[in-house]
Amino acid sequence: MTSLLRQMCYINKTTRIGSLNVYKQFLCAKSDDPIQSHIGKLVKGNKIVVFMKGDPQAPRCGFSNAVVDILNIHKAKFEAHDVLVDENLRNGIKEFSNWPTIPQVFVDGEFIGGCDILLQLHRSGELDKILEKNTQENPVA
Repeated sequence: MTSLLRQMCYINKTTRIGSLNVYKQFLCAKSDDPIQSHIGKLVKGNKIVVFMKGDPQAPRCGFSNAVVDILNIHKAKFEAHDVLVDENLRNGIKEFSNWPTIPQVFVDGEFIGGCDILLQLHRSGELDKILEKNTQENPVA
């Protein structure tokens, strides 16, 4: 019954960025689930969104800390959401992105990946291109 009500569909896409294949998933249909709708609004309403354990000033896991450090190195402004304060958010984001681990990074409404992918993008220099595109298309007022 729940799956009938949710009526969700995903479009999966693998994009080659330099030497990396980046998996992206787009939500293409509306959901009747309030947490999924809430997450969709958060992701679409902000340029860069990180779902993490803890907050940027006090990450509560090493992977979340690494993501914050990488984004800070790039001087990227981002919206962070602590999944540890809300079990519905913690489980909901995993369902939303169809990705089992946290942290999760979204840029321009697109799921980029977790710590490992962000680190690879950073090391290869490709993260600069993604964040630069983000800044050019969505200038901060």
